[in-house]
Amino acid sequence: MRDTRESRLLLILLVAVAFALITVDIKGGEDSPLVGARRAAAHLLGPVESGTADLVNPVAGTIRAVRDASTHQQRLDQITRENTELRQRLASSDTAGGRTKQLDDLLRTAGSGGYTIKAAQVIAIGAAQGFSWTITIDAGSDDGLTRDMTVINGQGLVGRITTVAPTTATVLLASDPGFTAGVRLEGSDEIGFAAGQGTSPMRVELLNGKAQVKNGDRVVSFGSHSGRPFVPGVPVGKVVEVQATPGQLTKTVLVEPYVQFTRLDLIGVVVVPPRADPRDSVLPPKPAAPASAPAAQPQLPASPSATTAGGN
Repeated sequence: MRDTRESRLLLILLVAVAFALITVDIKGGEDSPLVGARRAAAHLLGPVESGTADLVNPVAGTIRAVRDASTHQQRLDQITRENTELRQRLASSDTAGGRTKQLDDLLRTAGSGGYTIKAAQVIAIGAAQGFSWTITIDAGSDDGLTRDMTVINGQGLVGRITTVAPTTATVLLASDPGFTAGVRLEGSDEIGFAAGQGTSPMRVELLNGKAQVKNGDRVVSFGSHSGRPFVPGVPVGKVVEVQATPGQLTKTVLVEPYVQFTRLDLIGVVVVPPRADPRDSVLPPKPAAPASAPAAQPQLPASPSATTAGGN
């Protein structure tokens, strides 16, 4: 249809008629003269609407399902992230708690022995080839560390420093077969030399072949001149075996170290030795001996007179 003045007038007229019919239908309600026409239209267009709905509803349902699935996936991703963050916080809390305990034990050991220490953390483990037992710590010459300083932790003797860089240092562990340190038995003061044996107990050669030693006796470091490479009084371990060496000038014992060398984390480097030998004061208190059961009271025999009276 050409856009002419007549066509525009016709369009306006049709719109006006439509509005008039709508007004009449609304005002008439159920008595409206257009009810019949409306019902006829519904009868004719109803199947079309129903068929259209049958076609459109699956599509709409699919769209809603995709939208809901996307929302659910986003929520699942959010929950997964929250759980991951929670586990990380819990792990960090456990790690922090464990290191706090290690630091407390380290400071208690250093305080008992009068050792001035520089705390450090293990950042690397040396190669196990050739039975080499070493660790690398995150402190070095910039922190005042030098070679042949004693390394301890909260349980006892860890080893000694062998090489130093500005920010790191290498520690030879007491478990290394090349490690040797002077030691002393608690109480008896018998001295000897301890050597590492990897995962096995340390081997200690006591200089006195007739020394009286038994399982459970405890061993501490003997110390070196000026505290290098070992300060005195550091707990080393306890005797777990006394080997028979008849006729020998020395006596061999096996000592289980206090330090767990495969679980090292926080350590302390003794930068200033103690003013006096702490002797055995750094060792933990011995466990109390179990109380013995009270002796049974002896039963007195019955008197003859009591027996006679009972017979009558």
